[in-house]
Amino acid sequence: MQGSRIVGEVRVVGAGLLGASVGLGLRAVGVDVIVSDASPSNLSLAIDYGAGRAALDTDNPTLVVVAVPPDVTASVIAAELAAWPDALVTDVASVKVAPLAGLRALGADVSRYIGSHPLAGRERGGAISARGDLFIGRPWVITTHDTIPAAQVGIIEDLALDLGAVPVLMTAEQHDAGVALVSHVPQVISSLLAKRLNGATESAVGLAGQGLRDTTRIASSDPELWVQILGANSSSVVDILREYRDDLDAVVGILESPAVPGARRALAELLAGGNTGVSRIPGKHGLDRRFSQIVVMVNDTPGELARLLAEVGEIGVNLEDLRLEHSPGVQIGLAEISVLPEVEVGLVAELEARGWRIAEAAR
Repeated sequence: MQGSRIVGEVRVVGAGLLGASVGLGLRAVGVDVIVSDASPSNLSLAIDYGAGRAALDTDNPTLVVVAVPPDVTASVIAAELAAWPDALVTDVASVKVAPLAGLRALGADVSRYIGSHPLAGRERGGAISARGDLFIGRPWVITTHDTIPAAQVGIIEDLALDLGAVPVLMTAEQHDAGVALVSHVPQVISSLLAKRLNGATESAVGLAGQGLRDTTRIASSDPELWVQILGANSSSVVDILREYRDDLDAVVGILESPAVPGARRALAELLAGGNTGVSRIPGKHGLDRRFSQIVVMVNDTPGELARLLAEVGEIGVNLEDLRLEHSPGVQIGLAEISVLPEVEVGLVAELEARGWRIAEAAR
C-alpha cells in the first residue's frame, strides 16, 4: 500500500458523497480520518462504509476538509478555523469566490484557509454513493490568496495527490469563471432539455437514443444543491447564458427562413463551431486529442460484452472509452468503443474477421 504524503490526522466535515469519498481515499493510503456531520445518521452511515472514525476528545488534526453545501460553507470553515488553531483548513465547494468573501466578512483567520475543488462527482449523493477512487485522474483546483505560504499550498497538493487527483493552481475568480463554462451552464442546459420531455408522448420518448441520454445525463442531479451552486456563481453563469441565448436566437432566426440566401451557410458555421469546441475537451489522461469511435453490435446474452473487450485486448488495442446502448424491444446492444485514430482501420478488420458486426466506423 502506498503511504500518504499527509502527516497527522485529517478531519472531514460533511459525510456526503465528496466528504465520504475523501475519507475512503485517504484511509486507503493509511491516513487517520476523523469524520464529522451535523446529521448523526449520515455520520453513522459514513463510518459504517469505512470513510473514517468518530471524533475523540484527543483529536488534533493537521488538516480539515470541509465538504458541506455551499450556503453554509463559509460559516463551517470559520467554526473549524476557530476550533483547530493549529490546522490548515480547505473546502471542496464548487464555488470559491463566495466562501472566501464570506470568511472575510465573518472576520475569520484566512491565513490558514485555502479553497480547493475536485472536479469529480456523481449524479447520486450521500455516503452510500462514495468511492475511494472518485478523484483519480481528475483536476483538483487549489485557489490561493494573498500571501499564503508555499508550504501550506503544498499540503493541499499532497491531499490531491494522495487521492489520485491532479493539482491545478488558479485564483478563485479564474476557477468560478471556468466551472461556470464547463459545469454550471451545462447543468442548466441539460436540465432545460430534459424538462422538454415532460410534455412529450410515450411514442416520442420511445425514440430516444444515445444522443439524448448523453445530453441529459446530469439532469438527474439534486435540484436543492444546484440552486445553491448556481446562486453562488450567478454572475459568471448569467454572462455565459446570455451568449448562449444569442446563439439560440440566431438559430431560431435561421430556421424561420431557411431558404433565405446565406441561411444554410450561417447554420453550418454555427454547427461547425461545436465541432471545434468539442475537439478542445481533454480526452483520456488529459490529452487534447479526439478518438475514433467504432460501434459494434453485441448480442444481448451473458458474456458477449466481456468477450468483445477481451478480444480487443488480444488484438493489442488500448480501449480509450466505452459506451453501451440498448435499443428498446431489440435483443442487441450497440457498444461504442473509442480508440486512437491510427488503430481504427486495423481494429475494424480484425473484429470483422472474428465475426463481429460493425454498425459504424470510418472506412
